[in-house]
Amino acid sequence: MNAGEQRVRVLVAKPGLDGHDRGAKVIASAFRDAGFEVIYTGLHQTPEMIVAAATQEDVDVVAMSVLSGAHMTLFPRVKALLDEAGAHDILLTGGGIIPEADVRDLGERGIGRLFGPGSPTTEAVAYIRSWYQEREAARGQEPGQVSGQTSGQTSGQTSGQTSGQTSGQASGTGAGG
Repeated sequence: MNAGEQRVRVLVAKPGLDGHDRGAKVIASAFRDAGFEVIYTGLHQTPEMIVAAATQEDVDVVAMSVLSGAHMTLFPRVKALLDEAGAHDILLTGGGIIPEADVRDLGERGIGRLFGPGSPTTEAVAYIRSWYQEREAARGQEPGQVSGQTSGQTSGQTSGQTSGQTSGQASGTGAGG
């Protein structure tokens, strides 16, 4: 990394009462191995706790692992809190076992791509890298340059979405679960 550059900062979060975090740890490791700076919240986080951590840590991305079935409540709540905090330039992505209709609905609400069970972790890495490069280009700077500017969120890009999440698969080979 050159002077003046920073790595993509990703907060991996496990909201709600779901106690299954192996997948979140797998994706956190994949993100770290890809050169991202990773902050893992641990289990049982409230949306308020996730947004507080995201803003305090000045992250670029929040990746939530939701396996509890509460995705239609948790993703919109975190998105609303990010918006209220003025963090419009933070990508909210993630996944779980999410029906395709819900994936589409969440995408229409400004949630980024969601990954399902069996999704290769490389897809989540590539998606975040692509989003980050687009965001930095929109800011008028080279990806990785440090800047105090903010821009509008582009996390609503839903082309090529699959249901699921960025938090890894129980087998450790994928990004869903």
